[in-house]
Amino acid sequence: PPVFVLLSFTSVVDLVISLEEDGFISGFVEFYIREGEPHLRTAHGIMICYWDGIVHYGLYLTMIVAIGQRKSYRNLGLFWLGSLVMSITVFLLGNLIGKGGADRGGCTLSPPHTPRPDQGLTEPNPPPPPPGFSLSQVAEEQSKRLYQRPQDLGLILLLLLTIAFTFFRGMVVLDCPADSCFEYIYQREPYLRDPVAYPKVQMLIYLFYILPFFCLGIYGLVLPGCSWLPDWSLAVAGAVA
Repeated sequence: PPVFVLLSFTSVVDLVISLEEDGFISGFVEFYIREGEPHLRTAHGIMICYWDGIVHYGLYLTMIVAIGQRKSYRNLGLFWLGSLVMSITVFLLGNLIGKGGADRGGCTLSPPHTPRPDQGLTEPNPPPPPPGFSLSQVAEEQSKRLYQRPQDLGLILLLLLTIAFTFFRGMVVLDCPADSCFEYIYQREPYLRDPVAYPKVQMLIYLFYILPFFCLGIYGLVLPGCSWLPDWSLAVAGAVA
């Protein structure tokens, strides 16, 4: 709980930063932003502060309550872990390679988020199995052919479309000379050309890390029974969110 209390404090600071940058409040963090972390004034910086100050803060409070009541918070912890790792990775790399990266101040609010990212996976008791299903029911469902599992089939088709779109956006930020990439980056998603580099880093992480997981997800749906799929799906869902 002390770790989540500390992270809750930094989330509130991030929320104050985003509210001040959008003009809802004033006079709280102007000097800090101007002298310490001017990159928080970018579109990505403001939105990541909102995400940390609202979503992460809500997750921290929920997990603190679960710890106090001796309840499982593993699913929430996995979602939070994926979200936290993705946001910190994109933010730090974007600061290093983006416009004016080396000349800017340090990422003061990032180190407090990193002491125990595994905290979201540790809980007093292991999570119970899904209620309402016996082992025979699970085995029967997993033994069905793919065409007999329409939900899994639909999800596989969705993942295939997502893989194609993720690969395409990766090629776009890698300056693919194809006309379709040129048209897309100028007419559909010009933010990918932003010199702050956050979107480029994000797309490259999607291309080299999230896309392979989509392929593994298809494998896990075609051959059900992969015990690693639920936990990794929650972590990747947090990262993509």
